Amino acid sequence: MIRIIAVLCCLWGTPLVAGELELKGAFTQGGLILGKTAPGASISLNGKEIRVSDTGEFVFGFGRDHKAEALLEVKRPDGTITKKRLKISKRQYKTERINGLPPSKVTPSEQFLKRIRRENGEIAKIRAIDTDEKWFLTGWKWPASGRISGVFGSQRVLNDIPKRPHYGLDIAAPVGTPVFSSTDGLVRLSEQDLYYTGGTVMIDHGYGLVSVYSHLSKLSVKAGQFVKQGEKIGEIGATGRASGPHLDWRLNWFKERLDPQLLLEGRAN
Repeated sequence: MIRIIAVLCCLWGTPLVAGELELKGAFTQGGLILGKTAPGASISLNGKEIRVSDTGEFVFGFGRDHKAEALLEVKRPDGTITKKRLKISKRQYKTERINGLPPSKVTPSEQFLKRIRRENGEIAKIRAIDTDEKWFLTGWKWPASGRISGVFGSQRVLNDIPKRPHYGLDIAAPVGTPVFSSTDGLVRLSEQDLYYTGGTVMIDHGYGLVSVYSHLSKLSVKAGQFVKQGEKIGEIGATGRASGPHLDWRLNWFKERLDPQLLLEGRAN
C-alpha cells in the first residue's frame, strides 16, 4: 500500500498537457488535480461547471469511490470545445471487522443523533463555500509531526454494521503536540467540542477546498481569522470520539473527500 501511494505521489510532478490544457496531480480515487487553461476559458467536470480564475487556474478532485473515468470539457473564448476523458485508477482500502461491541458504541442514541445532525448541517454549509481566492496555490505542508496511525479510505464493520469510511489521515502524537495550517486560508470553523471530532478547525483554501483538523485539545485560532501556511492553529488531543491522542487531517473539494497524503511525499515527521 505504501509503495502504491509513493507511485501516485510521483504523478504530482508529471503534468498532463494537451494544447492549452495542463493538469497536474494524482489521477486516482482521492486525488487532487490542479489545472491551467487559457484565460477566459470555461471548464466542466462530468457536466458540472467549475470555477476558473482570470488567469486560467482551476482545481478539482476525485472522491474515495470515484468511477474509473471522468469527462473534462474545455470551452475556449472563441467557442471551440475540447473534451478529454480522464482515467482514474482504483484503490484498495483496508476493512476491519469488530464484533461484540455494546450497541451504544455502534449507533448513537436519538439524543446524540439530533446533535450530530445539527453539527453536520453546519459542516456541510462550510464545505459548500466557493471562495474566489487561490490560497491553495501556496502549496501544502504536513500539519503535524508524528506517526501515521490511520489512512484515507479504510472502513470498519462494527457488529456486522458497515460504518462510514475514514476520510482522513491520522497522525498520532502526544497531547499538546502543535498543529499547523497546511496552507494559507480563512478559518471558517473553530469549535472546542463537536460530537465526533471534538476540538475542530476547518480552513477554507479557496475554490471549494477545505481542510479539517480534528480531536484537538487546544484551539489557537478563531472563525474569521486568516492563517498562513505553517501558522499554529491548535494542539493534538483525544477529544470527541477518539481512542487516543492524534490529529485527523482531512481535505475536501466540496462534497468530494480527498486523500491529503497524496499531496505530500514522506512521513509526517
